Amino acid sequence: MYALITGASKGIGKEIAIELAKKQFNLILIARSASQLEEVANEIQSKYSVKVQFLAADLSAPDAARGVFKWVEQNGYKVSVLVNNAGYGAAGNFDKFTIEQNRDMMNLNMITLTEMCQVFLPMLKNQSQGYILNIASSTAYQALPQMAVYAATKIFVLNFSRALKFELKDSPVSVTCVCPGATDTNFNDRADIPAKAREAAEKVVMTPQEVAKISVDAMFASKTEVIPGFINKLGAFLAWLAPKSITEKVAAGIYQ
Repeated sequence: MYALITGASKGIGKEIAIELAKKQFNLILIARSASQLEEVANEIQSKYSVKVQFLAADLSAPDAARGVFKWVEQNGYKVSVLVNNAGYGAAGNFDKFTIEQNRDMMNLNMITLTEMCQVFLPMLKNQSQGYILNIASSTAYQALPQMAVYAATKIFVLNFSRALKFELKDSPVSVTCVCPGATDTNFNDRADIPAKAREAAEKVVMTPQEVAKISVDAMFASKTEVIPGFINKLGAFLAWLAPKSITEKVAAGIYQ
């Protein structure tokens, strides 16, 4: 049996792969960079003595999920764990970005994630126990000026995951959604997060290893929704408690 992880070449995705390798799962790693995937695959295989396959693919492309599933099926791999970790954000006013830039982000963060669940669900249902782990974000708990599209995609991931979990309650497939806060990855660089926001995040930042262990443990415990870290849990509660106009004003001030 294999665990398939998207966005597995670095950061949280790589660390989730390592956590699963520790539990002796064979792995299928998906990301854009073949060289980085090969490096991670060799590292995990040599250390944990599991089989590690990898596929370099642009998951923001249309129909990417079908392409991944076809490759898995052609190679005869059986997947019992699906981890949808791939995703990215971009900071700035909505009209700073092109239609194509926003579409690619929405494709990766929402559409490919949804389609990966859809194409792999029959295979997961055929296992004695199957798991889906979707990685959202602490931004799923409020609208986020300066990252309007990104935060909205993560709201989708959270609500989709919760609904899917309920639909599958009488099946062998469990769905878990994890909503990390600031994590020490290259997310900030790719998203072009401003210095003020980075400084604020430094006080609560978690390591990818911490987030990965919490995520994998939550998945195997069949938890529905998990926010790693006390401060992140508190932030989500306060965002729910406070008037939306206030939380949006505070968030905008951090990201401007």
